[in-house]
Amino acid sequence: MSNLKHWIWLTKRKGLVGQTAIQVLEHFGSPEQVHAADEKAYSMIDGLSKETIHSLMNKSLSLADEILGDCDRLGIRLLTLQDATYPERLKAIHQPPMVLYWKGRQIAFDEEVAIAMVGSRAATPYGVQTASRLSAELTRKGALVVTGMAQGIDASAVRGALKVGGPVVSVLAGGIDRVYPWYHKELYEDVAAVGALISEHPPGTEHRGEHFPIRNRIISGLSVGVIAVESARASGTMRTVNHALEQDREVFAVPGPIDAPESEGTNRIIQEGCAKLIMGADDVLCEFVDRFPEKLQLGRGSCQQPAVPAQRLEGTAIVPERKEARKGKDKSTKEDKEDVVYLRWEECKDKLTDDQRAVLLAMSGGVVQADELVERTQIPVRRVSSALTVLQLQGYVTEESGKRFRAVVKFKME
Repeated sequence: MSNLKHWIWLTKRKGLVGQTAIQVLEHFGSPEQVHAADEKAYSMIDGLSKETIHSLMNKSLSLADEILGDCDRLGIRLLTLQDATYPERLKAIHQPPMVLYWKGRQIAFDEEVAIAMVGSRAATPYGVQTASRLSAELTRKGALVVTGMAQGIDASAVRGALKVGGPVVSVLAGGIDRVYPWYHKELYEDVAAVGALISEHPPGTEHRGEHFPIRNRIISGLSVGVIAVESARASGTMRTVNHALEQDREVFAVPGPIDAPESEGTNRIIQEGCAKLIMGADDVLCEFVDRFPEKLQLGRGSCQQPAVPAQRLEGTAIVPERKEARKGKDKSTKEDKEDVVYLRWEECKDKLTDDQRAVLLAMSGGVVQADELVERTQIPVRRVSSALTVLQLQGYVTEESGKRFRAVVKFKME
């Protein structure tokens, strides 16, 4: 019990936050040793302010006792950075929380296909319905949805997972006993009953504005991928996306109307190649089926995106031709037996950007990965990703499992 007291004492020191807190912990090795140190030892650490040193010199554990009493009364467990069950994927992020307050099921995140879902509080009906549907699909197929508890996209994602009877995790920006918004009381209870409520703040902590951006690093840190459903250009959702990119997580986005302010952020990260455009849960889970084959329940062929028929590509001149059987061969190949659709390059190239043309021409020879295209074209990876996204939307390219891409049309160059 004394160990937990010292962890709580350490997290309540003024000015001891973020990387500074991690630096102090690493310097001394444990909260007990931090507590036992003197002013001279503290002053040897670069960057500690006088206020922080003064706070460290306050050795009282009375506040820690109060917090532990509240946790016991409320059924809240504590998980510290040095516990064996602390999620490794969260420990690996920049500035991991030193203490997590936890109510509900104990979840082994490192074994879960945890997918974060984030988006606008002022969600449109389209966003609300999409978040709920996606969350239900993800949960039904074996993923674990992680989100906040704000109104709008967060609440819709929670309800979607609960609707199909699956667990869901909500990461809070205040104490677990402080319901925010107040009308989500029953939602809090439902999540704690089947999933988990998690916070780095002790009971009694109000949900303050400055807590939310910091909280977002935990949402993405616990997850293997992040879905943005609706978002303005500058928003908490985009900050979560930035955390995800920094943490090397997969990022996905739901497209919206091009003139909708609520979709400006999501449309932009798709355009810039920072996120994969998705239209359903399979578009997300196909990225993880090789890592978690026994967790996910995907139907046969669900990770094969069908090619758009060339006849539907507006404005292209289509010349269907049949390849003649090769002379001297008793057996023809599959390609010999099928109609091969060609497009006239001169009529298509003006509809494509320089990057899109270069990427498309580099895709000859079958299935390729994005890094191969970067090497062949010498175009930066994000521009290649952006070009691939647009080419998929236009029907020139399809994505297959394992982040591999195939051109679904061939061109007549003459």
